[in-house]
Amino acid sequence: MFTTGDTTRFENGYYQILGRTNIDIIKTGGYKVSALEIETHLLGHEEIKECVVVGLPDITWGQKVAAVVVAKEGKEIILSKLRDWSKERMAPYAIPTVLKVVEKLPKNTMGKVNKKELVSQLFPESAH
Repeated sequence: MFTTGDTTRFENGYYQILGRTNIDIIKTGGYKVSALEIETHLLGHEEIKECVVVGLPDITWGQKVAAVVVAKEGKEIILSKLRDWSKERMAPYAIPTVLKVVEKLPKNTMGKVNKKELVSQLFPESAH
């Protein structure tokens, strides 16, 4: 198997390339938002140790922005306060509407988080 990161469709004996499949681009309300850019902003929050941002299916907006964060020791992160903090730092459509606080992020041997696996583990109702 050769993985290219493209979405394809096989029809009438031919493959059609539909475009790039990138979990780091969230399409919400007509905007394309960079998950990596949101993560960079969130890592500037004094109470966030680590974070991952993913898009979850949303009937109205296409996708909603979800942040999975690890709080620094002894700190508590609340969605409403995080959203208020984010208003000064990012566009309104990029601000997370879903927050999940975890003790640690699951990482592979390369030290990276597999976002598709993370979505299926933490948001099973949203996994494709």
